[in-house]
Amino acid sequence: MSAAQMNTAVLAQVGAIGIVPVIVIDNAADAVPLAQALLEGGIDCIEITMRTAPALDAMTAIRDEVPDMLLGAGTVITIDQAEQALAAGARFLVSPGYDPEFVAWCLERGVPVLPGAVTPSEIMAARKQGLRVVKFFPADVYGGVKAIKALSSPFADMKFMPTGGVNLETLAEFLRVPAIHAVGGSWIASKAQIAAGKFDEIARLARESVAIAHEVRGS
Repeated sequence: MSAAQMNTAVLAQVGAIGIVPVIVIDNAADAVPLAQALLEGGIDCIEITMRTAPALDAMTAIRDEVPDMLLGAGTVITIDQAEQALAAGARFLVSPGYDPEFVAWCLERGVPVLPGAVTPSEIMAARKQGLRVVKFFPADVYGGVKAIKALSSPFADMKFMPTGGVNLETLAEFLRVPAIHAVGGSWIASKAQIAAGKFDEIARLARESVAIAHEVRGS
């Protein structure tokens, strides 16, 4: 499989269900039961944020013990972090903002990347580099559904992954927008839920979220 085909396949899997749990993890030992709970609930994609020291160990554990999970790394803001995340098993990278040098580094290596782009100028820059899916963060600050609908008019070939302000109550509203490729958020598996070992609850929230996505998208 070529790098371009791999990029397409990874982004297709991200968008298939349309939900990417965004995870802040404090204990790498929680990573495997968390990933298993998400799979039990019907979600086969996860974004481990590079906000805590155990993040890399958590990614490695998921890579080694839960191979059916599509593993991504979030809050990646430097090339050093990108190298570490890829070595730990990440198959795609998510960044909160837009850095053309960082994006170029990823594209040169065939690494699927979802950089943050919320303004027309940022979206144009992403499009110029060949990207067609970008992160929209923080969605609730930058106008949410209303803003994405407006941006999708001049950028009809672009898709967005909003994060920030998405939860079980707003999920359907976001997923109804054709320009939204997937949504990211922590409502399924919060930091507190993970730390408390509430994996049954996480599996339940995953099932409820997937049911909403299927209802909205008809898949």
